[in-house]
Amino acid sequence: MVHPSLKHTQHRPWPLPQGEPYMTMDWLELSFLHWSLDPELLRPQLPAGLELDTWDSRAWLGVVPFRMENVNPTHYPLPRIMSAFPELNLRTYVVANGKPGVWFFSLEATNPLAVRTARAKFHLPYYDARIRHSMRDGVVSFRCKRVHRGAAELELRVSYSGAGETFQAERGSLEHWLCERYCLYSADNRGRISRGDVHHPPWPLQQGRVEIEENTVFQQLGLELPEQPEHVLYSAGVQCLGWRPEEIGAQL
Repeated sequence: MVHPSLKHTQHRPWPLPQGEPYMTMDWLELSFLHWSLDPELLRPQLPAGLELDTWDSRAWLGVVPFRMENVNPTHYPLPRIMSAFPELNLRTYVVANGKPGVWFFSLEATNPLAVRTARAKFHLPYYDARIRHSMRDGVVSFRCKRVHRGAAELELRVSYSGAGETFQAERGSLEHWLCERYCLYSADNRGRISRGDVHHPPWPLQQGRVEIEENTVFQQLGLELPEQPEHVLYSAGVQCLGWRPEEIGAQL
């Protein structure tokens, strides 16, 4: 049976990876909250081998709260208690070998197994967190507090929703640049960079609304940014496929 997301491939910036996907994921009820900043504030925080991607000579930091469902190895469904959980990530945008992608500074999740698997196998900076995610009358209430032993404190309390008609981002737009990315990068403790390809249909987007009660997400980077994001989008979500990360080269 063909996964639903494979029915849409013409929008991809490069062909689908060879081989079978490693896992499935549904990314649901997301808010894309973005701040722009001087690139020189972020470049020193990236590993060698990755180039910071910029828009109009500005770097962008994204705070993305959402929930996950159907987080399963391909052909091996897990119980819902293991395959569905809320998540929060802090990300920026990078390029390696001509392929633009996402770099995560941190990812918070409530699933201890997912946290440890992602850290050990994929070298992604996942952290244990307590997260409450609920939706009422189209408004998502999201509360996240990091509880990972030995890690810096982090908290986000927001309410968000979509507004207006659903659209797909046009090529060449900021919305397309921020959202339509089809790989992520990670680095192990020796500085070796890996790329993990993903695939999903184009994001169904809406203009977003957000109310921020508390946000200490940027403190882990030593940054102080305005309370309100410059750019807010909402998406009901997509079904996604992920391939095993592959090393792209040792530290440069």
